[in-house]
Amino acid sequence: MKARPDERPDPTLTVLMPCLDEAETVGVCVRKARAALETLGIRGEVLVADNGSTDGSAEIALREGARVVQVVEKGYGSALQAGIEQARGHWVVMGDADDSYDFSDLAPFVEHLQGGSELVMGCRMPAGGGRVLPGAMPWMHRWIGNPALSFFGRLLFRTKVRDFHCGLRAFSREAIRRIDLRTTGMEFASEMVIKASLAGLRISEVPVTLHPDGRSRAPHLRSWRDGWRHLRFMLLFSPRWLFLVPGAILVLLGLMVGLRLTAGPVFIRTLRFDTNTLLVCSMATIIGLQLCFFGLFTRIFAIQAGLLPDAGMSRKLDRVFSLERGVAAGLLLLAAGVVLFGRALLFWADVGFGQMSYPDSLRMVIPAVTLITVGVQVVFSSFFLSILSLARR
Repeated sequence: MKARPDERPDPTLTVLMPCLDEAETVGVCVRKARAALETLGIRGEVLVADNGSTDGSAEIALREGARVVQVVEKGYGSALQAGIEQARGHWVVMGDADDSYDFSDLAPFVEHLQGGSELVMGCRMPAGGGRVLPGAMPWMHRWIGNPALSFFGRLLFRTKVRDFHCGLRAFSREAIRRIDLRTTGMEFASEMVIKASLAGLRISEVPVTLHPDGRSRAPHLRSWRDGWRHLRFMLLFSPRWLFLVPGAILVLLGLMVGLRLTAGPVFIRTLRFDTNTLLVCSMATIIGLQLCFFGLFTRIFAIQAGLLPDAGMSRKLDRVFSLERGVAAGLLLLAAGVVLFGRALLFWADVGFGQMSYPDSLRMVIPAVTLITVGVQVVFSSFFLSILSLARR
């Protein structure tokens, strides 16, 4: 007996295409994807996530045998998130509907998925065996933008992915839903790789060829705007590199050089480093410490918001930090600053509150002011950190 449509078994693979006014190309993309499913002998579907097309793209996709879901909220990420939620397949292959990727060649992606990969990235770069055909990608994207962003991604998130922004990729639907993707715009491409890497998903890469797209209109991508959005997203997702590393460097340099200058000036050939340099060291220490606290605040907030995995952060913070310890440390620093400040006042009193030797007095006043400022920072930052921790617990 023939099964009714609602009784058919779920497909194994969904080929998902986000679409916004792709009437010139969506039809051929759907045909290629359906032919690939038939060639592979896989039970599958083609799903077009239409993001408000006004050129008949949705109707063309339906005629060619695709299932279409209408996505009201604008954005590349919105279309893909809705498509992933509506997909019926255990696995999903996603790719742009502009005919820049060859949907007839899905076999390498399926093989890696069958081998246990949870995210299979296409790689257009020659380093990964991929190809970019003439006219398929602006030279700035090919030689500067994409390599630079991918390098930063590998550096910040310790992943081996060579092409962070390839639009053709495949994944386990369950695994991608588990990492809880949130962004609605172009950042979605970066978020998927970043969160998959942080969550420890099994990631692999396959070489792909990027073709010139089949559109006569200008692409939706805006080089500088979207490049900055990707870089900004990577930095926001890595508070260690955005805040903690530069903050720690500033604190270490400020303390090392500053402590030496409190004993007297430093001469390097004809250069003299004295109280002006000590003031700069004070500034570096204060700013650096605040950056370190910003890094902790951002990390805890991102974990609570589901943007970053915990990775034991809660347990480490519980072992090291308590409000009482933070306040005690801040008060000790504050007290040390007050003592130094009192010493400077006594030095002033010794000269009848008149003219003082500025270098000697500043070597006491600058460290005193620095310690007082840092002590206040630590006390109130500890209270704020405790508030964030209470929300986490």
